[in-house]
Amino acid sequence: MSTIPEPEPSRPWRTEDGPPPEVWTWPLGDRPALRVWSAGAWRYASVRARQDWPDGTVRYQVEVDLRGDTTMVTRTYVWPQEGLRVAHGSGAEPSRTADGQHQGGIAESAAPSAAKGPAERFGYR
Repeated sequence: MSTIPEPEPSRPWRTEDGPPPEVWTWPLGDRPALRVWSAGAWRYASVRARQDWPDGTVRYQVEVDLRGDTTMVTRTYVWPQEGLRVAHGSGAEPSRTADGQHQGGIAESAAPSAAKGPAERFGYR
């Protein structure tokens, strides 16, 4: 039996906490990841966002399968905690903007032109 405690999830930011945290995201295909100790095993957790709170704390919002049954949930954890480890970093720079690339969508420069019809966008005409 392990003596590592499972990490405690963080509550969401509230207006009484002061200014909202700065939020950083990474491109969908190159997100960093943590390992989360849960149900007696280290679980892989893709980082959805990093939150830098005005009080100096850092929180990571992750997508993780806490039970090992393929049910993915989103949790936010204060960093550091004993039940959290770095799995790997990202080769991409994080961004504070909500562009399509960092939200998992197609970046505008890669999106087909809306002026063309579906057949024209895919080269059928």
